[in-house]
Amino acid sequence: MSEVHTTITVKVNPTEDPEKVKRAVQNIFPASVFEEVSQKRGILLTAKIEGKAGLSKLYNLLRQERILDATRAIMLRGVEGNEVTFYLNKQVAYVEHISFCEPLGESPLGPIKVEMTCENTGDLIDWLAPRSV
Repeated sequence: MSEVHTTITVKVNPTEDPEKVKRAVQNIFPASVFEEVSQKRGILLTAKIEGKAGLSKLYNLLRQERILDATRAIMLRGVEGNEVTFYLNKQVAYVEHISFCEPLGESPLGPIKVEMTCENTGDLIDWLAPRSV
């Protein structure tokens, strides 16, 4: 599989503790180091991860929670060119679990946006969420 570049973005609302939001992301992507950008209403946190090693916690949680088929379907829907985009529920990530959500409406405090770029998205999806049957 070719090199994977992952970008994680998450908005910290004025009512949220930035450290708790960072912890939510790091519960899924432990290698995350954040850049903070102040916005009108809150902060935008961005983290970049290079390579598969930074995805190992996500890889393991998907198996632990037995959601490979659902993950595969969501990731396949999120493919555009060399990029796979999906969204995770921020509150669920805070308690070290995975719950996918839509970009708007499903996660009251806003989602964690994950964008993965690589030469072959099919290989990436096969590695993270192989067909179970």
